[in-house]
Amino acid sequence: MDLRCRKTQCLYNHKYTCTAKSIKINKKIICSTYVKGNKEEPDTSRFIFDRAPDYAPQRESKTADIECCANCLFNQNKCCEANGITVNSIGEKPYCVTYLQNDDKKDKKFD
Repeated sequence: MDLRCRKTQCLYNHKYTCTAKSIKINKKIICSTYVKGNKEEPDTSRFIFDRAPDYAPQRESKTADIECCANCLFNQNKCCEANGITVNSIGEKPYCVTYLQNDDKKDKKFD
């Protein structure tokens, strides 16, 4: 499972890989697990065309527990079934950019 994070000041971010034991994405698609750390890692991803950023290896999928409360295609009974997620800063908030709206769940509300 590929758990990538561009919130470089997050306590759980290690070379763009999330090291949290569990991750929670709330209804507004924001990573509730985010905790601002004391030290900000430099964001070297902006130099991706000059040199590859230093990424940590992927985590084992057996150790990743991702709770999802969003109306997302990958949400299966509040458990994320995606092959991985990416959390990115949009403004100041850590959004799950892997989110895909689940139209099936949306349509069932109107039946």
